[in-house]
Amino acid sequence: MNTEIIDAGRDINGGYKVDVSGVSNVDRVSSEWFSRPDDERYLSLDDLFASVKGRAEHSRTRTVESAAIRVEAHRDNPEKLDLVLPGTDEPVAPTHWSFGQLSSLDCAPAAYLRQLPAPLAGLTCNTG
Repeated sequence: MNTEIIDAGRDINGGYKVDVSGVSNVDRVSSEWFSRPDDERYLSLDDLFASVKGRAEHSRTRTVESAAIRVEAHRDNPEKLDLVLPGTDEPVAPTHWSFGQLSSLDCAPAAYLRQLPAPLAGLTCNTG
């Protein structure tokens, strides 16, 4: 395994600067970033940290039977799906990752479900 060490020095603002002159994958990094869903795209490490910290502060853990999770779509917003967990009235909006995990339980590929209108994707998930 080849490991390349890139010298990263601090700039005057306290952040790090990385010399990318010897790196040939800058275009790939850019295309990787643009191909990510909105909830996985960050402009800085501070933005990433704030997002993760916010999710951690509002997160909770429950063990729920997957068959008890209802997926709801709304006519007024055909792009949005909500998850309704048993014992709660307020729906939860799934992240890109959590929707992928849920769809893998339903035996339907997440990439396919993401291409469907939300009502049809919700029906497919509830049927599965």
